[in-house]
Amino acid sequence: MTDLLTSIQAALGLSHTPIPFTGRGALPSAFAVTDLACASIAAAGQAVSELLHQQTGQLPTIEVDRRLASFWFSSSLRPIGWQVPPLWDPIAGDYPTCDGWIRLHTNAPHHRAAAERVLGACADRSAMAAKVAQWTSTELEQAVVDAKGCAAEMRSWAQWQQHPQGLAVNAEQLVHFITNQDEHAKSWQGSVERPLAGIKVLDLTRVLAGPTASRFLAGLGAEVLRIDPPTWNEPGVVPEMTLGKRCARLDLKVAADRAVFESLLKDADILLHGYRADALEHLGFGAERRRQLAPGLIDVCLNAYGWSGPWQNRRGFDSLVQMSSGIAEAGQRWQQADKPTPLPVQALDHATGYLLAASALKLLTERLRSGRGGSARLSLARTAKLLIEYGSGTTQALRVEDEQDHGVSVEQTPWGPAHRLQVPVKISGTPLQWALPATDLGSHQPQW
Repeated sequence: MTDLLTSIQAALGLSHTPIPFTGRGALPSAFAVTDLACASIAAAGQAVSELLHQQTGQLPTIEVDRRLASFWFSSSLRPIGWQVPPLWDPIAGDYPTCDGWIRLHTNAPHHRAAAERVLGACADRSAMAAKVAQWTSTELEQAVVDAKGCAAEMRSWAQWQQHPQGLAVNAEQLVHFITNQDEHAKSWQGSVERPLAGIKVLDLTRVLAGPTASRFLAGLGAEVLRIDPPTWNEPGVVPEMTLGKRCARLDLKVAADRAVFESLLKDADILLHGYRADALEHLGFGAERRRQLAPGLIDVCLNAYGWSGPWQNRRGFDSLVQMSSGIAEAGQRWQQADKPTPLPVQALDHATGYLLAASALKLLTERLRSGRGGSARLSLARTAKLLIEYGSGTTQALRVEDEQDHGVSVEQTPWGPAHRLQVPVKISGTPLQWALPATDLGSHQPQW
């Protein structure tokens, strides 16, 4: 366990401080998913502690609960009398090809349309399965990607090690920091209780990893404004992920909305984005332009498959990276199953999310010290390498959840009341608490 935390601390430039993990047991998996949950959450907590140490001279203690960390890597929301919509599109999932397995990711309507452009319209899984079975995995993966869809062939870790993208990701750092020379002198407006009060976070991320980061920052008092395109929706994760945030919509292809976005960016302290590596460039908001608009900006970004190599601009999600990198194949062997066996939770997303938050906090601590902004780049595929190389998981189960694990307050969401689980990290003097309940996308105006 300490090896995993030590690796993360080194990547983030945090001190090698032991952090206690309370409780026993783990999520059953071929890999040490609970250890990854604890270590990534601990690193985010430690980054808060080191920021407070710099500003106040006091170093808060950190403690992480193994059970709660594991549960939060699945979901933190416990609806009262209503249900969160299903996470997956009916067609999404793993299918046998004529020579192996492939995963089709069709949750977004345009991604489903891309798969159906290649395979033909499919009313249900059995119709899809019959068509997929006629393809080789490699050919179908490429055809769906060429159609601007999302798919991943199941590879073993050994195969990924030989693949040009696997080789590229292996050469990357877990967190790639770049310090900028432009300065932005802004004094700390926070407190021990709300360390990020006065900090504006512009969140352009979707689904899980980036929203996990901005949810954590919101829990420390940051003002988070999430921006989505006009038609984007992800109903299965919105109630989980919009806690503490305001959510607006902008179309960055429309001049008036671009002007609004520029004015928001000028006032932002932290920008979080999870577009493909070249997407903001194509919209005219590349790294150089972002720095011009917002000197001293803390610019934290992630993508699926890494920042170098032939797949750096490929669309991807946690479940696809698990297929590509050997996790699902190792799980199948571990469970002696007849099909790909992914991690029990979307651990690459959640872990990378906490590492993104820790990176933002580390860069903010540096900006408060020197006035200089900076950027950090992370990827799901590089987090996968960290987990795979750490070694195998355990079969000692966690004690099941009970009402003691729920927070006392009731969150009034647009869908109905809900509890949140107790927070998995304790930072002495700094309770994670969210001023706003979860809300639907596009429910606010695009303004600070």
